[in-house]
Amino acid sequence: MHRDAVASGPNAVVSVGQLLERVAYLPAPDATKLTEAFRFADQAHLGQSRQSGDPYITHPLAVAEVCSNWKLDAEALMAALLHDTVEDCGVSTQEIAERFGPSVASLVSGLTKLDKLQFQSREEAQAENFRKMFMAMADDVRVILIKLADRLHNMRTLVGVSCEKRERVAKETLDIYAPIAHRLGLNEVFREFEDLCFEGLFPKRYRVLSQSLMAARGNRKEIIGRLEQSVTEQLPRFGIEAHVSGREKSLFSIYRKMREKRLSFAEVLDIYGFRILVPRLSDCYLALGALHALFKPSPGRFKDYIALPKSNGYQSLHTVVIGPYGTPIEFQIRTHEMHRVAEAGVAAHWLYKENDSAVTPLQQKAHEWMQSLLQTRGGEANELIDHVKIDLFPDVVYIFTPKGEIRELPRGATPVDFAYMVHTDVGNRCVAALVNGQSKPLDTELRNGDVVRIETRAEANPHPGWLGFVKTAKARAEIRHSLKNHTRERAISFGRRLLDSALKGVGLVGIDDPTLNWSQLFAEATANDREGVFEAIGLGHMLANVAARRLAPIDGSALLAKQLNPYAQAALRLSIEHLTQADIGISINGSEGTAVQYASCCFPIAGDNAWGFMRGGAGLLVHRASCPMARRQRSKDAARWADVVWGDPLFRVFQTQLDIEVNDEPGVLAKVAAAISACQANIVDISIEPHAGGLATLAVAIEVKNRLHLADVLRRVRRNKTVHRATRRTKNAGASPGM
Repeated sequence: MHRDAVASGPNAVVSVGQLLERVAYLPAPDATKLTEAFRFADQAHLGQSRQSGDPYITHPLAVAEVCSNWKLDAEALMAALLHDTVEDCGVSTQEIAERFGPSVASLVSGLTKLDKLQFQSREEAQAENFRKMFMAMADDVRVILIKLADRLHNMRTLVGVSCEKRERVAKETLDIYAPIAHRLGLNEVFREFEDLCFEGLFPKRYRVLSQSLMAARGNRKEIIGRLEQSVTEQLPRFGIEAHVSGREKSLFSIYRKMREKRLSFAEVLDIYGFRILVPRLSDCYLALGALHALFKPSPGRFKDYIALPKSNGYQSLHTVVIGPYGTPIEFQIRTHEMHRVAEAGVAAHWLYKENDSAVTPLQQKAHEWMQSLLQTRGGEANELIDHVKIDLFPDVVYIFTPKGEIRELPRGATPVDFAYMVHTDVGNRCVAALVNGQSKPLDTELRNGDVVRIETRAEANPHPGWLGFVKTAKARAEIRHSLKNHTRERAISFGRRLLDSALKGVGLVGIDDPTLNWSQLFAEATANDREGVFEAIGLGHMLANVAARRLAPIDGSALLAKQLNPYAQAALRLSIEHLTQADIGISINGSEGTAVQYASCCFPIAGDNAWGFMRGGAGLLVHRASCPMARRQRSKDAARWADVVWGDPLFRVFQTQLDIEVNDEPGVLAKVAAAISACQANIVDISIEPHAGGLATLAVAIEVKNRLHLADVLRRVRRNKTVHRATRRTKNAGASPGM
């Protein structure tokens, strides 16, 4: 006979009998299955206790109770009862599948942590657990609903755990689970999560604020009653049948407002809000008019979430009015159906049917969002939580396409985020953006109502700098994926050229020489094929001259065996062994992409005497030959350095720095900029530093094609009468002033 488990205390758990009463909406056969699942879980957890001292079975019962409030189906409720049996009791997923069906087993599997695997850190384990959970919930939303119910009961019963664990669990809940609940429209759960996390992270602040709020209730109760009565009497005059109720804002929202605006509790006036529920959508706007006729609206404090619903499906009218005592009061106006969705979100009407026609717009949005999380699963495990946090923005902006379609993006999103939302190819080929008809930088923060047009170019590719400002997980994942593939292609091409040049430098035909000993190189290197060797060389993991020596035939080169006597062979072998990358030289034409970088200490440009440094895993870093830093490093490790030969034609422009001394007078900046633009040079950055005597120095970063182009720019700038001196910056490079 099973135990009729009941927990004690303020968070009392229902008994199994009470749970069955709560799920009266289920057919009788399903209730029987639920009873069987409880008995199985009760037996599995026999002898186990929670840290509070209560029998462990009280926890799955509580989780099932929360799920029953959302009217979840029998499979979900059985999974809620069984969710810890695999993890804590040694029950196999196969056994659950045989007794309760594959769907229940799948749900339990999605909820089970990966404790049996070994991880290098708690963070890595956490990331892998989240990865599995998100993959499961993308297939079945019930996984996350049960997980939220599980976490809710754990947060309600944190008493008895250590301070360290309480803070860790509270922070994880606030960072991940609370935003997920909000994103799925579970606003009641979201608000309770926030308050419970507030208490877990800052117990003293929670206690003081809670006491202050209880004291304020008595002082403000009469005021709230009068306001509620005024609104209740006003609405019928406009022919509106409505239910009006006052509500107290959550402790965490009050605390957050105090912290953000640096207010004391006494200065927070709007700790109460009102909700107006009406039968029909049209009544929402009628009630808004009636309310504004009674109280003056606060300018700029009205939001229409009915016309533009939130990403979680939330719909309501929000307005802030000035009350009779001069205090701001927030009102939310919505229909009863909107209220049901607002409180229970996706759980309010998620139907587990095969008929796709039953899927509501809210369910479709939730499904699309959960599917988008799967785009991050190809990256590193520890990136997953960052991706999820980025995509859990509670605030959104609504952006229009040129055709008038509305797209929803997180606040702070940029045209690049918009481009990737339209299509991955649009994002990857994005080169410019028009916002409301005006050309704007790609890192521009978009605002509500902006109309965005993306300009693309077939040969364009994502820039690594985009990762510094994009806000959506989709954009970030696609950029990283494209950069990884593009970098590999460029590295293979660049490495092929380096190795071909190195082989020719030791007297061989090149990479197509049939006498090359590739098997020997594969045995000594981590690469398994030629492309792997080219990539390793292009990224700096392997030096081209070292690879050339390994690839040379046993006698050193094809020439040794055929043309040289033994003494000459020995001399040539010695020369090969002492061959450095510098003896070979590296040809660069600007098509290498991220495989070649240009040092910011000296800003080399085409035409400069330059050296390249092969960095392990980071490709080639080009310095000017006059750069003191490059000279010091080359003297320590000459084998990794090579002379740079500039190709013709070149396929990129180069950034350099100018120092321009001018008269500090109005319009001088425009004159200098005009002179630079007249030479078709792009200005990247410009700043001005005033000096004594009416002079100032302009620090200008520009893009030029080569040294000849730079010379034209300097000549044009020096012709201006306001300019005293214009030079290429050499302070960091240690070179002489000028060209």
